[in-house]
Amino acid sequence: MGYEVATALQLPLDILVVRKLGLPSQPELAMGAVASGGALVLNEDVVRYLPRDSDAIEQVKAHELQELGRRERAYRGDRPALQMRGLTGILVDDGLATGATMEAAVRALRMLHAGRIVVAVPVASSDARERVAALADEVVCLQTPPFFSAVGQWYEHFGQTEDAEVRELLARSRAPLPTAGET
Repeated sequence: MGYEVATALQLPLDILVVRKLGLPSQPELAMGAVASGGALVLNEDVVRYLPRDSDAIEQVKAHELQELGRRERAYRGDRPALQMRGLTGILVDDGLATGATMEAAVRALRMLHAGRIVVAVPVASSDARERVAALADEVVCLQTPPFFSAVGQWYEHFGQTEDAEVRELLARSRAPLPTAGET
């Protein structure tokens, strides 16, 4: 989705990797998220159910930071991240269920001193949209359905994007855009 937005707007494309911190006993339930640059968001509604002496957050965070680093190296290679100081960043995702991962992304972009942050998603739960709207400068969301249980329910095909496809789209986005009249 980010590739399509960047291409349509003729903007540079980069990645900001965010990893969900899943509950050890229920990995799909987010107890938080961590993003490039170390931005961390915790979901207190979930975290409060962990035993007081649990080190689950630190264990899961360490594992996800390793995966985050692997993906950044795989996607970006030796290319440096875009410099965002004073610029507008558009964060694109396939949808927002809880908003935790997008909150981490917004916080990471703020740490990079972006001048303005726009979040663009096709669908979101109303709670997630409100959560992100409190942090971003603007949220563009096409649908906020009243009965929202998962992002995937709003897609006919909702498969995972493979690393190779991400690398290909990033490489393609770095190629010069054709000028008017070129094919």
